[in-house]
Amino acid sequence: MSTENNRKAQIIKWVRKLGVWGFLFFLIKGLVWLAIGYWGASLFR
Repeated sequence: MSTENNRKAQIIKWVRKLGVWGFLFFLIKGLVWLAIGYWGASLFR
């Protein structure tokens, strides 16, 4: 039973880590797209 709990804890830890990296990825991706849009709009002024 201890190994089952340990396995669950490892899975939960992995999912949380994946969630943090996913959040950071989409945050950075969104900021890059905003910068590209701002640069593109200023290019056509």
